[in-house]
Amino acid sequence: MAIDKNQILASLENVKHPETGQSIVDMGMVENIETDGKKVSFMLKTRKPKDPFAASLKKTAEAAIKKMDDGLDVSIEVFSPPVIKAMQDDPLSKVKNIIAVASGKGGVGKSTIAVNLAVAVAKTGARVGLIDADVYGPSLPKMFHLEGERPAVQREGEKEWIIPIEKHGVRVVSIGFFVRPEDALIWRGPMATNALKQLLTQTDWGQLDYLFIDLPPGTGDIHLTMVQETPVTGAVIVSTPQEVALADAIKGIAMFEGEKINVPVLGLIENMSWFTPEELPDNKYYIFGKEGVKKLSEKMDVELLGQIPLVQSVREDGDIGRPSVLDENNPAGKAFDELARHVISATEKRNKEKPPTRKVDIHNPQG
Repeated sequence: MAIDKNQILASLENVKHPETGQSIVDMGMVENIETDGKKVSFMLKTRKPKDPFAASLKKTAEAAIKKMDDGLDVSIEVFSPPVIKAMQDDPLSKVKNIIAVASGKGGVGKSTIAVNLAVAVAKTGARVGLIDADVYGPSLPKMFHLEGERPAVQREGEKEWIIPIEKHGVRVVSIGFFVRPEDALIWRGPMATNALKQLLTQTDWGQLDYLFIDLPPGTGDIHLTMVQETPVTGAVIVSTPQEVALADAIKGIAMFEGEKINVPVLGLIENMSWFTPEELPDNKYYIFGKEGVKKLSEKMDVELLGQIPLVQSVREDGDIGRPSVLDENNPAGKAFDELARHVISATEKRNKEKPPTRKVDIHNPQG
């Protein structure tokens, strides 16, 4: 009988990587499956330049497929990313735009916005990175279904460089890859800021069109460290429509556009704009107030970049590590695609009208 791709993937689900315990399918290691009668071929793509388990995984994968039909001719090509021979001192030198994703307060869905925005921009063909700077409560490993993953670390001389994990077209780095979340929660300020410095300055991002930085809520040491270590192109502020969230959003705008920081605010993003039940897709219920962020954007003359509805599937998708923007039938997914277009447009406009942002020197504020 003929073997189809779904049968092959189902068989390879049983092949687990010894280092992570995940299947090679869930890890995204299986690519370019082709079948022709009794012939089966695919690419086994390793996560790091020299995976010591590559040979055994290839052998196990071949055995798993032949278990379906011992007469199959199985061809597996192992592909490993090249070893980087030389690294620049400034790993951000090839990053065109660095965008901070911030919120005045917690609980407004900032990380959900950051993840879906990054994936949506990557869907346009842009090269995208995402750094989880919320060092006290890193959530990106869960939202990308990368819990338990560890990025490869490459040594060059006395320096060690983190190689981002790529998922859904986005290069991802999070402090959650290196520590348990409960350990991060008890860090004191200097420990947290030093951790962020390492992620920013010791990661090999390569060439990127956009690097999004998911900041912790509020305004504090982490935000100050970021603008001192990186030339931030612009910031987007996430808020829900209710008054208490809007008051904190105003503080966020004031921080970025203050004299000492002077980072342009590209615009505001209204999350949880309205609730739409699945059984009543045309109904809108304004649980947190109507168009509060839109009114604030008009008042402060800051662009409204997007309004994201409160949809149950967004929460469910986040819990299982699948960004909602990947679902074309999800109303929130369509809103994230539109948001990405507006953020790209706002960034291009900012770059035409304003000079590049410099790293902040607290003793010598930008003019």
